[in-house]
Amino acid sequence: MMLQGKHAIVTGGGTGIGLAIARALVTEGAEVTITGRRLDVLKEVATKGMHPMAMDVADEQQVIDGMAKAVADRGPIQICVANAGIAEGRKLHKTDAEMWRRIMSINLDGCFFTIREALKSMTETDWGRVIAVSSIAGLRGAPGAGAYSASKHGVIGMIRSFSEDFMGGPYTFNSICPGYVDTPIVTRNTDSIAERAGVSKDEAREMMIKMNRHKRLITPEEVAASAIWLCNPLSESTNGTEVRIGGGQV
Repeated sequence: MMLQGKHAIVTGGGTGIGLAIARALVTEGAEVTITGRRLDVLKEVATKGMHPMAMDVADEQQVIDGMAKAVADRGPIQICVANAGIAEGRKLHKTDAEMWRRIMSINLDGCFFTIREALKSMTETDWGRVIAVSSIAGLRGAPGAGAYSASKHGVIGMIRSFSEDFMGGPYTFNSICPGYVDTPIVTRNTDSIAERAGVSKDEAREMMIKMNRHKRLITPEEVAASAIWLCNPLSESTNGTEVRIGGGQV
């Protein structure tokens, strides 16, 4: 219960990685505000210690209002997990401006809005952790995913810069970079990859699995364990860096 009394917020907390992190934080004693665009999904998965709140991270005003409400209800945010994101792939010549902006508005703008608003209350306390969920694609790129990869590279750049802004203080900023994780996003991407590559769904899933160096999908709980480690009081010297979860060297 090392996080007893801490207020955490996890965007995209209704499914996949976000839900696994929220559950792990609750286990450690935190009160966790989970956000997403669909309140019904959040309410369905919320357990004791988890507080659902509808919020679209791509909408700046919704983030401003939502974070202020979370603080009013449960006190300063001391753990901010900017997890909400979408993963869509398309070849360069088929990537239009609408798709580019949609990915950037959620994955990059949304991460920025979330962290900025969380810092308003976090900096009034003497301890804080900011964790952004990026991707292995944010470190090495990925075929057919230029927009997604660019957004996740941007997340890493922001985190590195924000850590410099607060260097020497009681707040740390780190990103987690998982490979393919066994979440609904992988299920949705299976159909997309199968269609683009002209292969079966089983073959498309196997293509994703092979992108992980250990040749299996990563579990959401593995990613959550990294987030909990970054929240440990003894992790304060880990700052401005990327935790890579790809099953081997990237």
